[in-house]
Amino acid sequence: MIDFKHIKYLGLLFIFISCSSDPDVTPTPPPTPSFLGEIDFTKTFGGTRNEVGYSVVATNDNGYAVLGYVDSNDGDVVSRTGNDSDFLMLKYDSNDNLQWQNSYGGSKDDRGNSLLQTSDGGYALLGFSKSDDGDVGANEGNSDFWLIKLTSNGAISWKKTFGFSGNDFGTSVIQTSDNGFLITGELDVTSSGGQGNSRIASRHAGGDFWAIKLNASGDTEWTKFFGGTFTDTAVDVVQTNDNGFIILGTSDSTDTDITNPKGDYDFWIIKINSTGTLVWEKSLGGSQIDKASKITKTNDGNFLCIGNTRSTDLDISNNQGGGDLWLVKFSESGNIIWEKTYGGSSFDAGTSIYPSKNGGFILAGNSRSTDNQFTNNGQNDAWILKISAEGNTTWQKFIGGSNIDLLHDVIELDNNNIIAVGESNSNDLDITENKGFSDLLIVKIK
Repeated sequence: MIDFKHIKYLGLLFIFISCSSDPDVTPTPPPTPSFLGEIDFTKTFGGTRNEVGYSVVATNDNGYAVLGYVDSNDGDVVSRTGNDSDFLMLKYDSNDNLQWQNSYGGSKDDRGNSLLQTSDGGYALLGFSKSDDGDVGANEGNSDFWLIKLTSNGAISWKKTFGFSGNDFGTSVIQTSDNGFLITGELDVTSSGGQGNSRIASRHAGGDFWAIKLNASGDTEWTKFFGGTFTDTAVDVVQTNDNGFIILGTSDSTDTDITNPKGDYDFWIIKINSTGTLVWEKSLGGSQIDKASKITKTNDGNFLCIGNTRSTDLDISNNQGGGDLWLVKFSESGNIIWEKTYGGSSFDAGTSIYPSKNGGFILAGNSRSTDNQFTNNGQNDAWILKISAEGNTTWQKFIGGSNIDLLHDVIELDNNNIIAVGESNSNDLDITENKGFSDLLIVKIK
């Protein structure tokens, strides 16, 4: 006898399976993990001497890489014998596991400041070098800009030094729209005798912003310096939509290229065109010390720069205490759109800014305050905060132990997790371990 009930069941099962395997039916993706704004971990990396993280970038394999410098030859540090400073690079995978570490340098002090992943999947590292041997090979003076191009696994593809007989420091590198590079930092113009410009220019003195445009192979296309007769230090740079560049730094000069200084030290911002000609310059600040750190583009075609201020007047509308994180939004012509300070009654500073995937910005800094909704575990705590596009604080976190803990850079990954890097002297409270004097610090917020 035919079991019609059984046949009916099999038919319904067949229809269900057929529909489930229909290629036109798009499966529902797994939900994106919600962002909690909580500390996932703090990690320290180092040996018995000093290790510091200055720069962090997201990598195309969903991991991240860290650049700084290393003094130790023990503890977490491998393949080193000396105690001089070398560039230190750490590569982590998407699960926060260390994939590889490399140090680069010679027999003297070499320290990395700025890191990027290049369009070919490799890396560009910029800092300064005092060596003339080892990985470096040449040195024109006390310290030179040192740029290293790496493969994706950390092998050196090529390297270049730039400098004269004085102290020349590389602070920031970006890859340009033509797949070349622009590197910036400070040129000791007095020691260079005015060298450092592509063409003869009026001689300055002291330290100046130095911009060097390179092609994809690291060959120089042009070099230009900008500043006055005192100290002008470029700290960061972005390329503009017209293929020019905006360079951010700090200046205490009052002459030559600086036309309207505000105080002891100012944020100094310059716009140059694609061949290095100065388009405009602006000094931002008050009558006291104001020092810049980082710059980023905004979605509406403007710019945000971050640093710290001790001023209470002129461009600074409010100051909470000894020093505040100062954030300035300005237009492509250099005019202030708005500015805000963040801090308590002690010394607080901003060191880095990064556009958030879901709007607003992630800021990194350091704080000594214990009031105005600030907490502090020790002498100085690391500080991470999220702000809206208008500059309003969404949340903030303080991370530290009983000693000094500092952040120098911050990024947000594609999964909305936040990675910040810096240095720590603590071994208690939020910082579980210290291997030496100062360890490289990594903080993850999820």
